Amino acid sequence: MDVVVVGAGQAGLSAAYHLRRAGLVPDRDFVVLDHAPRPGGAWQFRWPSLTYGKVHGMHALPGMELTGADDDRPSSEVIGAYFAAYEERFGLRVHRPVQVSTVRDAEDGRLAVETSEGVWSARALINATGTWDRPFWPRYRGQETFRGRQLHTADYPGPEEFAGQRVVVVGGGASGTQHLMEIAEVAAETTWVTRRPPVFREGPFDEDAGRAAVAMVEERVRLGLPPQSVVSVTGLPLNDAVRRARETGVLEREPMFDRITPTGVAWDDGRTVEADVILWATGFRAAIDHLAPLRLREPGGGIRVEGTRAVRDERVHLVGYGPSASTIGANRAGRAAVREIKRLLEREPALV
Repeated sequence: MDVVVVGAGQAGLSAAYHLRRAGLVPDRDFVVLDHAPRPGGAWQFRWPSLTYGKVHGMHALPGMELTGADDDRPSSEVIGAYFAAYEERFGLRVHRPVQVSTVRDAEDGRLAVETSEGVWSARALINATGTWDRPFWPRYRGQETFRGRQLHTADYPGPEEFAGQRVVVVGGGASGTQHLMEIAEVAAETTWVTRRPPVFREGPFDEDAGRAAVAMVEERVRLGLPPQSVVSVTGLPLNDAVRRARETGVLEREPMFDRITPTGVAWDDGRTVEADVILWATGFRAAIDHLAPLRLREPGGGIRVEGTRAVRDERVHLVGYGPSASTIGANRAGRAAVREIKRLLEREPALV
């Protein structure tokens, strides 16, 4: 293949669309590999109570709008069906489920992409693996002694399982607040803890604010540091549900606890909270371990990119990484990556 695309979420499908527009043919010139069992990217794994109407900032894929969606249907169903229709319309021929284990240099100047389907040889790689497969679990003293249940956003089943229980929700992002507001309606007691005081954003999030937020994430990536999510620098939007939750005390935040006990959490000032469940809404990290043999990481721990191109290897583009880790950002990054790869392919003729 000329190009292997790893991942078929928003970023991977956007890249595949632009590869087709550039004249490359699926399964002849490029291939899309996806580890998930069905279309939908990470959306297919979202909890049932996250309905489409609650999704913040879902941007359509290039070339095909998402129309007529029922706001009350689970987002996993709505977006899964949309991605499936998109793959069909543009004939993207996604291979799934395919696990990509390693990407390494081949002797002929190509990249060897080792997978559960065999080894693919590529002149360029578009990595669009996102973050869902790498949930971040912080470590706290006493964590292994907790006798209750600990789970992460990646395993969140919806609020019903927490009925009558005492729940500590950890994390100040959009997922943490959504979980907390749902769980508070059925739980015996909820406690919200975050490392930093949450910042609530009044008013619309305009283009200038969006550009400023993306620039902050972009600067970290440019310095070779692990990217923060764009959401982490935008603040939490204030809507009617959030206002009610703040008024009723549901979103009354406590500072991060110092340790975990067998029956709950504790602070060094002597305060304690008893808990049956600790829910870690602590985000995700980029799923890029399979790229390790290429030695793309900088001393700061991240991969330095210019646009979407890895600075240490021009054959590798990261789409949906850092500043492009949003639905609209992934669309733009897919187009930009294909433009650069097209130039690379024209400059470096394929070996016969």
